[in-house]
Amino acid sequence: MQQWHRPFRQEIVSVIGGSGFIGRHVVAALASAGWRVRVICRRPDLALFLQPLGAPGQIGFVQANVRDAASVKRAVEGSQAVLNLVGILAERGQQTFEAVHVKGAQAAAEAAKAAGVAHFIHVSALGADRDSPAAYARSKAAGEEAVRRAFPDAVILRPSIVVGPEDEFFNRFAAMARLSPALPLIGGGKTRFQPVYVGDVAEAVRLLVESGKARGQTLELGGPEVFTFRELMRFMLRVIRRRRLLLPVPFGLAKVMAWPMQFLPGAPLTPDQVKMLQRDNVVSEQAVREGRTLEGLGLEPEGIEAVVPPYLERYRPAGQFTVVRESIAEMLQSSSSR
Repeated sequence: MQQWHRPFRQEIVSVIGGSGFIGRHVVAALASAGWRVRVICRRPDLALFLQPLGAPGQIGFVQANVRDAASVKRAVEGSQAVLNLVGILAERGQQTFEAVHVKGAQAAAEAAKAAGVAHFIHVSALGADRDSPAAYARSKAAGEEAVRRAFPDAVILRPSIVVGPEDEFFNRFAAMARLSPALPLIGGGKTRFQPVYVGDVAEAVRLLVESGKARGQTLELGGPEVFTFRELMRFMLRVIRRRRLLLPVPFGLAKVMAWPMQFLPGAPLTPDQVKMLQRDNVVSEQAVREGRTLEGLGLEPEGIEAVVPPYLERYRPAGQFTVVRESIAEMLQSSSSR
């Protein structure tokens, strides 16, 4: 029996952190474009769910840890391009901001340079700033500097909050809304965000790998609209069809509340994240003027109205059957009123 396989290139794109939230979408985009993808992560056995995204033999797996520079150097050998997507939102044990965002980024860039790759892309964060009150943002900025020293032509991507089916933003607050009668608006919910769809980030990475554009530049990635935190919570509640009190919490009180929460599984909130919320997270006017955005790459970003509702419907009172139940209720009401 004849079997048909999609043809793919022999050049390898190595994706460090390819099993993570952004990584899985980047792997899918590269595989669809015909690239041979090498997923580099700490636990390859937990990344095998990515195999169906490509043809047999197209997606491979290699064990490495950005805290071990030698393992990264071995893992990227023979690559055409190397992407570093590794990042953490909260520190835990040896997984510190310094170890992952700074030294890890440096190890990835140095390994790419030693391997003689054509392209190195590093995913940072829009809030990266050496002068930020948050350790997360300071470490992201230090990581960018380390990347520039090791690989001057690297492309650095700074996305705003990234949303998609597995995101840590809408999913977390929607899960809270199922159980809690109120949701906290830290700092009054005035912080501004420019949510970007993970599929658009992945498409930007694919385009950059294939075109070689933006060498040595730092791109800022945001969606088509800017929202306050309060507006995002209202949108989420409307999508999951639940009414909850939105309770303003001053930054000072939020830091006190976050201190014990940082030790809980998954670290629901940390004092450092509260500090991050003290600054807006939107694409700068300078980046827009200079074309260092998704639009500048020729991409039209998707809005949250188009991409978020399908994956949040499970948080509705009757899950995906909510619309059916509401339709039946409307029919019964209409019949009884006749």
